[in-house]
Amino acid sequence: MKYYIVAGEASGDLHASNLMLGIKKKDPNADFRFFGGDLMMAQGGTLVKHYRDMAFMGFLEVLMNIRSISKNLKACKEDIIAYKPDVVILVDYPGFNLRIARFSKEAGLKVFYYIAPKVWAWNESRVKIIKRYVDQLFIIFPFEIEYFRKHSIEPIFEGNPSIDAINLKLNKDQSFNDFTKLNNLSEKPIIALVAGSRKQEIKYNLPEMLKMVERFPEYQFVIAGAPSLNLNVYQQYIKDTPVSIAYHQTYQLFKHSTLALVTSGTATLESALLDTPEVVCYKGGFLSMLIAWIVIKVKYISLVNLNMNREVVTELKQYDLNSTRLYKEASALLPGNPKRDEMLKDFAKLKEILGGEGASERVGARVVSLLTS
Repeated sequence: MKYYIVAGEASGDLHASNLMLGIKKKDPNADFRFFGGDLMMAQGGTLVKHYRDMAFMGFLEVLMNIRSISKNLKACKEDIIAYKPDVVILVDYPGFNLRIARFSKEAGLKVFYYIAPKVWAWNESRVKIIKRYVDQLFIIFPFEIEYFRKHSIEPIFEGNPSIDAINLKLNKDQSFNDFTKLNNLSEKPIIALVAGSRKQEIKYNLPEMLKMVERFPEYQFVIAGAPSLNLNVYQQYIKDTPVSIAYHQTYQLFKHSTLALVTSGTATLESALLDTPEVVCYKGGFLSMLIAWIVIKVKYISLVNLNMNREVVTELKQYDLNSTRLYKEASALLPGNPKRDEMLKDFAKLKEILGGEGASERVGARVVSLLTS
């Protein structure tokens, strides 16, 4: 069968690639065409547009790039019609993908949505769009089940794909010494800086994180380099700060780090799944954050706290993200502190809530089953 998949950012590329792997196990003759990235390319098929040309963050940045977004939408629609897929699978990225959902459904195509838009956080009007234009919704958080059922949508939950992503990519045999030698690091313990995958996230969050380097001289700091960003993006903020960058090794970095400073997003969940205590750091442009404060309805921004329904990891947002607060919270998570031990116990509970391995394969099998039944 023919599958058209649309993923518009790094995390979508990751989870879509694992979904493709799951689909191929059930449908060995699967033919893929997609908007995505390098990981999806590795699974085979045809890349139409790379997500690095699509990932715009924040209300203001989206507004400034509206012409590029419109061109991408037009290109995607035309390509879908030309390809004539058996199903269009949309992965997260709601601002773009909900428009593609409507177009595809009205064109008579079957539409599946994998990784539901966070309508429970803001823009609840999108629920109506999902209900009308999506044939099957696949969710990745258990707390979403009742939410969508209240809106007369019966979702499918097969577990969280981050567990599979980690198991597939993590080199469990790599030692700390192996990691440091590979990246020309010292023998000092590591504090990871995971400042996001978009330029705007790096701009506002990395400078605050870098202020911790001189506050923890007994540690070395390593930035998780986003695959879509080159060294120059980071260097303008690093300057002479003694910090290293490790590209394409985020899971290994989490594994070998004593703690992590993480910008809100999928990485907050990955840090927890890899048992790395973390402080969540999130700052943005004033206008974008002002709008976010008005429209966002959830109490927490990190996926750890949202799934646990309580504050497990500290969230330092906007003006709370300053060197004094960040130093205090990071210090409390160093080895020997009770807050660290408590957080690690909560991480174990989180893993139980999210389900075990095999989520991507189970979703892939359900996709094929729904198309052939």
